[in-house]
Amino acid sequence: MLRLLRLLVTLLTVTVLVGGDHLPRRLTFDDYAARAVWTWQAGGAAEIWRNGFVPTEDLSQMRQDVEKQISSDEEYGFAVAGPLPVTPKEARIRWDDGSTMRVPVIGARQALIALSPFEMEASAQDDRAYKMTAATFTTMRLRTLRGMATVPAWRLSFSNLPGPIDHVAVDRATLGTVEDAVGDHLAPDVRGFEVLDERTLRVSYDYGVCDSRETPTVHLRTDERPDVVVLGIKVRKRIGNGLCAGVGASGEGVVRLQEPLGSRVVLDAKSRLPICLHWPGPCRAG
Repeated sequence: MLRLLRLLVTLLTVTVLVGGDHLPRRLTFDDYAARAVWTWQAGGAAEIWRNGFVPTEDLSQMRQDVEKQISSDEEYGFAVAGPLPVTPKEARIRWDDGSTMRVPVIGARQALIALSPFEMEASAQDDRAYKMTAATFTTMRLRTLRGMATVPAWRLSFSNLPGPIDHVAVDRATLGTVEDAVGDHLAPDVRGFEVLDERTLRVSYDYGVCDSRETPTVHLRTDERPDVVVLGIKVRKRIGNGLCAGVGASGEGVVRLQEPLGSRVVLDAKSRLPICLHWPGPCRAG
């Protein structure tokens, strides 16, 4: 099903790329916004956002002294150096409001690999590796889009760390994520926003500029729908239209919405993802 939806998104992109004269044209903000809204509503992302498991904080938790030791190491990995327990077939997430969700779980080895900056298991003979000697299936508290929840987790113990590391055991790849539902996506233009009041947002964004003395004019754009608000930018160059050796730049501006934001989800037009997924703070429930 997801493969079919991604194909349809591709066909939609091809459609807007070809104008009435059948010549390729540059995608506009309106094109990106229409694609973002269609993907969000038809691809399953909205359903996951409303009723799924969407963490809004890091999936690993550890004591400060453990984090300090790991962050002080320039080169490290994680290795299995003890017996692995049997992985349960499934478990439950329990939200504080009383709702629950049955979820598939990952094994202790997968949880260990998820900790690695290289997304791979190190050798137990590597002196630079943190060696996992035990793993216990347990639970941990986690902030999610639907509120605080008690989620299944692996408690991983290491012979050369001062304390354990807890990591969420939910198999998100099988369960499905917002990113999976949206599919392949471009880097976002909008990297954050602050709600000044229910109709006013302060928006921060990134864009590319040519190495010239004139700076292009950047306009913030919005597309409002009953369930989403799409944000993007329009960059107007003052000199030339060709290719150049671009450099990154950033900016900030204020947009005024036609209707109160309320519980609407704020999407980035280019990436088609909720903007809050790009930053470390909690997402706004929608």
